[in-house]
Amino acid sequence: MDTTQSVVEKSAIRKVAIRLVPFVALMFFINYLDRTAISFAGPNGMNKDLALNAAQFGFASGVFFIGYILLEVPSNLALHKFGARRWLARIMVSWGIVSLLFTWVANVEQLYILRFILGVAEAGFFPGAILFLSLWVPARHRSKILALFYLAQPLTTVVGAPLAGLLIQQHGLFGLEGWRVMFLGVAVPAILIGIISWFYLADSPAKAKWLSAEEKTWLTGALEKEKHETAAGNKHVSVRTVFGNGRVWMLSLIYFGFIYGLYALGFFLPTIISGFEGIYGTKFDVLQKGLITAIPYLPAAFALYFWSKDATKRGVKTWHIAVPALVGGLSIPLALFAGSPAATIAVITITAMAIFAALPNFWTVPTQFLTGAAAAAGIALINTVGNLAGFSAGYITGWLKDWTGDYTVPMFVVGGFMLLSAVLMVALSRSGRASEGVRTEALDPAGAAQHAEP
Repeated sequence: MDTTQSVVEKSAIRKVAIRLVPFVALMFFINYLDRTAISFAGPNGMNKDLALNAAQFGFASGVFFIGYILLEVPSNLALHKFGARRWLARIMVSWGIVSLLFTWVANVEQLYILRFILGVAEAGFFPGAILFLSLWVPARHRSKILALFYLAQPLTTVVGAPLAGLLIQQHGLFGLEGWRVMFLGVAVPAILIGIISWFYLADSPAKAKWLSAEEKTWLTGALEKEKHETAAGNKHVSVRTVFGNGRVWMLSLIYFGFIYGLYALGFFLPTIISGFEGIYGTKFDVLQKGLITAIPYLPAAFALYFWSKDATKRGVKTWHIAVPALVGGLSIPLALFAGSPAATIAVITITAMAIFAALPNFWTVPTQFLTGAAAAAGIALINTVGNLAGFSAGYITGWLKDWTGDYTVPMFVVGGFMLLSAVLMVALSRSGRASEGVRTEALDPAGAAQHAEP
């Protein structure tokens, strides 16, 4: 690669990282805050006002994913057809309007219905955002770009938990209970940013006015070359055959384990913190609970960044995904035996760091062997199966807690699913190396990344 091209490449990737990624990450920030707002509302008035037990709260948390799953693949195929700018903006405005309606929910039945509709409205956003960013940078830069994007998820709790606490403390504003004010406060930004995204985003580098002609030419050429090479090596992987592709289904199961851990923590951590009062005799106000909820996610953001930075340097390897799954699976049950609020949060912090370290690196794998509409369908399918864990984690955790009286069994279940992800990731890599004609860099893409370094 000559010096001029190297300069153009660095300039193009830098502009994408600065101009595009933060905005899409902001969309993701609002997305994750809206879907998990129920976790802050529950222990701060909503469960009492709507007379919810743990199983009902868990079902309300998880039923979101039923609506989400039903339209996940069709929504991502529509994004591929109509363009990311229009489709992501449509999704965001839709879920913002539905989120706004939670302000006036009156009973458990309405809560169930709105959570289901919220899932329908949000369907396709996350895999669409992953696909969108993957279409802007060549494979060797994706780990870095997706890591910057994924930082929005842990930072949502770092910023969102205290923000939710502040909003909940505004009890009486507009004549609403505090938890209703919180729902109002997190819904409005989704509508506003959704409208802005229609004008701000571009569907491809060729349509980006903020790239120079040289940068457009380099990005477009590099992406087209990569697309043809990937398609030539995987002619059998089409939209239809992606549903029978063993690698896609294995990746779906691996993702299931990570998401089970992610949402078990996301939905129930505020409730667990509220329970410290009964277990340890501690007492925290709403804002303090929000700040404590945020503690595990700030170190998780650092772990995500530096682990992904190492993966970018070395090339994403199996252990970049399997080791965090192993650490998360072993650590989460240890929180049950911590003995104090500080020790419990410390162990949960390790689990959060493990989950977030693995996720952006995991998402570099599907686009190593899927392109075009097949990539849209494959990423959506993986996310769909994984998000079955979103429903399962909420409902099963709540049901097991009601059945057993505490969180011992639910946390061992969480650990078990994450350990399964570690085992499956290693098995997937080994089977890829052993199978004749299978492109192993799709399972352990380090080789492709290293050979592609400029």
